[in-house]
Amino acid sequence: MTPYEALYGRKCKTPLCWIEVGEVRVHDLDLVQYTSKMVLLIKEHLKTAFSRQKSYADPRRKDVEFAVGDYVFLKVSPMKRVMRFGKKGKLAPCYIGPFGITDKVVAVAHRLELSPNFSHVHLMFYISMFRKYVSNPSHVLQQDTVELNENLTFEEQSVAIVDYQIRQLQSKQISMVKVLWRSQSVEKCIWESE
Repeated sequence: MTPYEALYGRKCKTPLCWIEVGEVRVHDLDLVQYTSKMVLLIKEHLKTAFSRQKSYADPRRKDVEFAVGDYVFLKVSPMKRVMRFGKKGKLAPCYIGPFGITDKVVAVAHRLELSPNFSHVHLMFYISMFRKYVSNPSHVLQQDTVELNENLTFEEQSVAIVDYQIRQLQSKQISMVKVLWRSQSVEKCIWESE
């Protein structure tokens, strides 16, 4: 039923619902009792709907707090035609970073330490834009030291031929070999023409 019908006990007179209107009884005791019962029934149904929606939303809700010095990933704006942080397109990452928190302005807004190429972006963000960064030693990349010659080149040594095959083109055949190369302590296999 419509809210009007629940409150007043009769259908609303609209062009969609023309009903016969007789003498209006304003002080009808049955109408008052019916209306109070309907209001209580509607309140119970609303309370049930609210508790159902709360049970859906609560498992995904979590209280997150960040302190000064923590590192966080920053969410890139998902809106179309907005190019923030230099990321654009379907395959762009959802989060960038990690960035350090330099200041806690209020409980839900923090100031980040962004790199210089984001100088056009405001430094303060709401915490819903953050995802906590958990440091992991595997995230740190170790740079390899390569010994260079005087003319800034380095030598790779071929260790063995691992595989051999003939590739057929439309008019000719090409002999290919898979060579195992070693430079410094790294070994890699590459297909090359014989």
